[in-house]
Amino acid sequence: MMKKTIIASALFGILASQTAFASDETQELRKVIEQQQKVLKDLERRLDATEQRVEKTADVVDAAAESKSATTLGGYGELHYNNITDNQSGKDKKAIDFHRFVLFVGHEFSESTRFFSELEVEHSISGDGKKGEVELEQAYIEHDFNQTLTGKAGLFLMPVGIINETHEPPAFYGVERNPVEKNILPATWWEAGAALNVKAAPGLAFDGAITSGLYVDETYSIRGGRQKVSKAKADDLAYTARVKYTAVPGLELAATAQYQSDLTQGTGGVDTASAVLLTAHAIYSIQDFTVKALYAQWDIDGKEAEALGRDDQNGWYIEPAYRFNESFGVFARYNEYDNNAGNSDDTKITQTNVGINYWLHENVVFKADFEKLGGAKDSDGFNLGIGYQF
Repeated sequence: MMKKTIIASALFGILASQTAFASDETQELRKVIEQQQKVLKDLERRLDATEQRVEKTADVVDAAAESKSATTLGGYGELHYNNITDNQSGKDKKAIDFHRFVLFVGHEFSESTRFFSELEVEHSISGDGKKGEVELEQAYIEHDFNQTLTGKAGLFLMPVGIINETHEPPAFYGVERNPVEKNILPATWWEAGAALNVKAAPGLAFDGAITSGLYVDETYSIRGGRQKVSKAKADDLAYTARVKYTAVPGLELAATAQYQSDLTQGTGGVDTASAVLLTAHAIYSIQDFTVKALYAQWDIDGKEAEALGRDDQNGWYIEPAYRFNESFGVFARYNEYDNNAGNSDDTKITQTNVGINYWLHENVVFKADFEKLGGAKDSDGFNLGIGYQF
């Protein structure tokens, strides 16, 4: 009987110890499970936070991409130092001028419809008694009707010459723009109206425009006749056509003709002054060498213009240039122009420029050139400049 009792007690002790051990294991297991649940919950919270940050970042990136593709901002500017000695009048020119500060704003409504504008401040300060001006040089809507035909309407640069449509400082040699396109064409020249561009074949394009025209006073100054679309008189519109050929690599050929039935816009009395502008240019580049050449001529049919010798105004220039590398380039330019070519006097002006461009960056340029005027003017000196675009 005693033996049975001892055995029973031993079995009970063993069972109790196993039960206690099982209970301890269960508690430990529960603790492990609880810890794992906490880790999982913490991981879930981190994943949620990460997903939210990713979504926000994606939204920002999408918004930035949409903004970048829809609206663009750009511009250019140039600072000039001129040191020119006038050997005729003795009135030397020594001046520093922030000549232009320009901002571009464009917006793409769709793949086929877009807006472009250009706002310029000239000579730093504008206002009463100041030498500067604030000008809206471009503001137009452009639409692609198809791959061949593009139209635009608004205020835009005229399709003439070389620099009128492309005049950012890093794009040309010399501190100042050439005098032929300045005084004969006259760049920068913009009007308001409508225009069409036809891509007739690869490398062959035609432009046509109906716009506001020039309005000259009794001096028949072509450059002074730009109205800049500021309450511009539009009694007589201007009609412009251009053909451009670029099918040969490195070669650009273009010619423009414009007709205006009365440069005086009806204020010249019975004597109207119809005018025809003809201009042509060529650009040829082979490796690092480029040569540019341009000719422009106005033929004005009017008694007052003929009496002043301004019924014929013309000019031309040639500019060879060599670019050694991405940073350095040199050029020489010879210009001849005459705003009084219709008279018998020797009023032709010649100008020679020789200089260097140093591109700190493809969109940042430092310029220096020597300038010599002859013919009806006699002066010489040098120019320094800084220009940028973005």
